[in-house]
Amino acid sequence: MERRSVTPRRAGAATLALMATLAGCGNERSTTEATRTNQGAVAAPDPAAARRGKYLFDAANCAGCHTDTKHGGARLAGGKAIDTPFGAYYSRNITPDPTYGIGAWSDADFLRALRQGLSPSGAHYFPAFPFPSFTGMTDRDILDIKAYLMTEAPVAQPDKPHDVPFPFDVRATMVLWRALYFTPGPLAADPTQSAEWNRGAYLVTAVSHCGECHTPRNFLGALKTGRRFAGARLAGPDAKRAPNITPEPHDGIGGWSVDDITTVLKTGMTPEGDFVAAPMSEVVDAGTAKLTDSDRRSIAVYLKSVPAQAGKGG
Repeated sequence: MERRSVTPRRAGAATLALMATLAGCGNERSTTEATRTNQGAVAAPDPAAARRGKYLFDAANCAGCHTDTKHGGARLAGGKAIDTPFGAYYSRNITPDPTYGIGAWSDADFLRALRQGLSPSGAHYFPAFPFPSFTGMTDRDILDIKAYLMTEAPVAQPDKPHDVPFPFDVRATMVLWRALYFTPGPLAADPTQSAEWNRGAYLVTAVSHCGECHTPRNFLGALKTGRRFAGARLAGPDAKRAPNITPEPHDGIGGWSVDDITTVLKTGMTPEGDFVAAPMSEVVDAGTAKLTDSDRRSIAVYLKSVPAQAGKGG
């Protein structure tokens, strides 16, 4: 169920330096583009789709990035700082406000954002908005998330400009970055694996985008696919570490059983009796604790199957 890896193409040093622009959801103003794409009224979301979307929304921990809880920000109104080696990027407003949020976006607009990493106007999003993972989701799951978001309260709050120096705020640099590192989805099921394994691969790789934190990055901010899930240092003043979650027996979670992993995902308690710390504790509370037992087990089954990697992730 893995997407093909992209073989980096050779580029000049000056070009690569210009491309070192990981991070942050795009936060361009949506007023003009929403007006351009949607002149009519937005239809009420289907309740069944919204219920499915809420489940996926929680699994992806969307509220964690799109709510500035630290400063008392309104739910999903954006403005949370996403720390990167290149500076602080700010998440965008994803409430159904028609001017500052996504209230006037069409289904095609929303699909384009998560599948291709492009705004309704065609502007590139930076990849700390994890579109390189979300691209693996199915159309229905993406649109179910949109249906749920449209049931939330609109907040008329403009997006904050990124706090990064030139050229790390230049969206055009993403053209070359994407050529090197982005493979559009959706993911395809692996016919040689069980339905349980494929469900776990889908949740880990696409919806919950675990690799975005647990995989180290290169100097251009792209995931080192050869070190997938081997752990990584997180950007920011605390320099926290996302641990190795491969089945390596010393550095990873090779000593954990499937039941041990499902317990961590449900309660945050490790087999040693400790509890995971932030930001994983937030992922558990807001996301994996709300999954079904079968989905947590699917994640555990998949993680037990990935290649073991030595090292503790920086």
